Amino acid sequence: MKSPLLSLPGAVPAEGVDEGVAAHYGELFREQRALADGTGFVDLSHRGVVTVTGEDRLSWLHLLLTQHVSDLPAGQATEALILSAHGHIEHALYLVDDGETVWAHVEPGTQDALIAYLESMKFFYKVEVADRTAEFAVVHLPAGSIAEVPEGVAVRETPYGRDLFLPRTDLESYAEKAGPPAGILAYEALRVEHHRPRLGFETDHRTIPHELGWIGTAVHLQKGCYRGQETVARVQNLGKPPRRLVFLHLDGSEVHLPTPGTELRLADEDPDGRKIGFITTSVRHHELGPVALALVKRNVPVDAPLVAGDTAAAQETVVEP
Repeated sequence: MKSPLLSLPGAVPAEGVDEGVAAHYGELFREQRALADGTGFVDLSHRGVVTVTGEDRLSWLHLLLTQHVSDLPAGQATEALILSAHGHIEHALYLVDDGETVWAHVEPGTQDALIAYLESMKFFYKVEVADRTAEFAVVHLPAGSIAEVPEGVAVRETPYGRDLFLPRTDLESYAEKAGPPAGILAYEALRVEHHRPRLGFETDHRTIPHELGWIGTAVHLQKGCYRGQETVARVQNLGKPPRRLVFLHLDGSEVHLPTPGTELRLADEDPDGRKIGFITTSVRHHELGPVALALVKRNVPVDAPLVAGDTAAAQETVVEP
């Protein structure tokens, strides 16, 4: 779904998963600094929007999600995962309940599969699931923003800012008064800075929550009764995940960033040395320079210098080995 805000001055369309919104508006670092300072907004209208209504909505979702939501207070934001039977991550939901409706935004293009799964699990519960992507657009206001939130709009308030579920017909008029626009590349740079994983970027077909540090933020360890819970409990109580998320400072003298999927190896091994991980997201940050998130094998020493392709990389621990 192509955003009307791509007609704003300087807008350069994003590609890949984020196609449909602006990658940037001509000044990538200025846009990052604005978000870091709490000004402007990010058009996330390409993300899927799903709602759940009905008197059983929270108790029903509690049975399906990794998060404890049966008593979720109205207005309190949370995030949750849906796992496979083997504990692998299939969906990530960023949700809030407004007292009558659970609103969730999800990765672009994943809402159909999510809704199909939810519909298959309704049974006798009094719930209705709907795809509202065509009606509502997600807009992100950074932490510290004083931009006005229209009355009646569902809002997710998080430490990183506010996500608004704005009527799509109001998107252009809201953009005129919400401050300078920032593209998805600026939003992604701050996401990487804060070590926040993203479905489809930091995940593959075998990723489990422990590998990405999603325990606590998206997975509640004191609840069971959801698909994949056995794997979560077993890793938590008896073992360690096979991989772990790391934050990388990349050699700033390189012209090109290593792309997602670029193999990592130990710097003291020869160029044909064993693969110990791979880049998941790489960005240019307005203060930190070129940085990345990556998945490495759990037993890689936390202080070991790495090489991403031909680019030197120093790691910071995100998930403890």
